[in-house]
Amino acid sequence: MSSFSASSLPSLPPRDRIAILFSLIGVSALAWAYMVYLWTMMPEMDAGATVAMRLWTPMDCVLMLVMWAIMMVGMMLPSAVPMTLLYAAMVRKAERQGTSMTPTVAFVSGYLTMWCLFSVGATVAQWGLHEAALLSPMMMAKSQELGAVLLIVAGVYQLTPWKTVCLDHCRSPAHFIANHWRAGASGAFRLGLHHGAFCVGCCWALMGLLFVGGVMNLLWIAAITIFVFVEKVLPVGPWVDRVGGLAGIGLIVSGVGVLMIG
Repeated sequence: MSSFSASSLPSLPPRDRIAILFSLIGVSALAWAYMVYLWTMMPEMDAGATVAMRLWTPMDCVLMLVMWAIMMVGMMLPSAVPMTLLYAAMVRKAERQGTSMTPTVAFVSGYLTMWCLFSVGATVAQWGLHEAALLSPMMMAKSQELGAVLLIVAGVYQLTPWKTVCLDHCRSPAHFIANHWRAGASGAFRLGLHHGAFCVGCCWALMGLLFVGGVMNLLWIAAITIFVFVEKVLPVGPWVDRVGGLAGIGLIVSGVGVLMIG
């Protein structure tokens, strides 16, 4: 059971808040720098398209997994800021009361571990699409039908109750931590995993759209990142809910349009 209530959640001292924000933003910025580096290498990779389309080696699998994991860090860490700040505030409050607490890094590690597990699944999916010759060397769906299906799946999922449940957990850090708090290093790590699981549940279909616009298309990646941030972090209100619903309808219409054109 939780030892905290949503009404008693503490605030974080400004100095700690700034330190955590700089840390999270710094890690995310490094991940984006890595993606920019890969993007600059794309012309070379495209010139060697025949090599790029060969069968994957074990090293290719490792490199793709690293790419996906770093991409997920860059895309998803900013939206975890509110939950991380609130967890850190609890840690500081407990320390002031003389209780030894687990550093906030344990919570963040659990969150990122869940996205690394997602990256394993994304790598396997990319491998399968590669083996079926459904991806271009730029890691974009070559099949209009595949692109349409990904658009429709993402759009339909936006409108499902499962999306709503996961999104509600992500939007309500106070209630989430109050209901799922566990003490100790393993508790902090599991709390991060738990939050990451809801985050994956909220965003997995949107991540599938990376295969529509191109896995290394920086503008496409940025657009998805911004949309996720708006959905999860901005204050809840009717217009935010409408954005998600309209986006779902727009994706479905786009997918159907692609099928009709094809």
